[in-house]
Amino acid sequence: MSLPRCIPAICLSLAALLNLTLALADDSALPRPAEWAQSVEVQYNLFKMSPTLYRSALPDRGAVPLLEKLKVGTVITFLPESDSSWLSTPEIAQIQLPYRTNHVDDADVLNALRTIQTAEAMGPVLMHCKHGSDRTGLMAAMYRVVLQGWSKEDALNEMTQGGFGDSTHFKDGIRYMMQADVDKLRSALAIGDCSTSPFASCSMKSWFKSAHVE
Repeated sequence: MSLPRCIPAICLSLAALLNLTLALADDSALPRPAEWAQSVEVQYNLFKMSPTLYRSALPDRGAVPLLEKLKVGTVITFLPESDSSWLSTPEIAQIQLPYRTNHVDDADVLNALRTIQTAEAMGPVLMHCKHGSDRTGLMAAMYRVVLQGWSKEDALNEMTQGGFGDSTHFKDGIRYMMQADVDKLRSALAIGDCSTSPFASCSMKSWFKSAHVE
């Protein structure tokens, strides 16, 4: 008797977790794929995702000369605290987009991706959270899928096996990615919608504002 077919999203989630377990257990893992983010500075868990996008843990004042060397023009934090305590260089813009992976929704992702796109047009961008693994990891994976056209499986493999931090932090990001409708996210991003749902709080605020103006 054959086993029942898995729901695709569940199968993909289980595969990602299995791949992570195997990678952590196997010291003879394959060389790091060239398309994955490449390490720049271990101290800050700093990786280069593309010529215009970096990811890291929370930097400090000691990281500023490195950011200047990398010509970073914008730093985006996903933490509730601003970066002003360590970053005071006027040439580097600061953007704060706090969110939690266990409460993330499409509006958070669209806001982050749209902000990254806009900032990239003015130079390299660094995005970070505290450890550079869960919040940054999810947005990095969604950037890969929505903007760069990666498959969910490939993005999840990089997120979970890329050496970015504690694997126990990834379950919420994996759960969100499994249910995310990539086509809807791309469409909303292209037309400027704040969410994929007309009933999202940001969508309702826009509707009420436009209705009041009319």
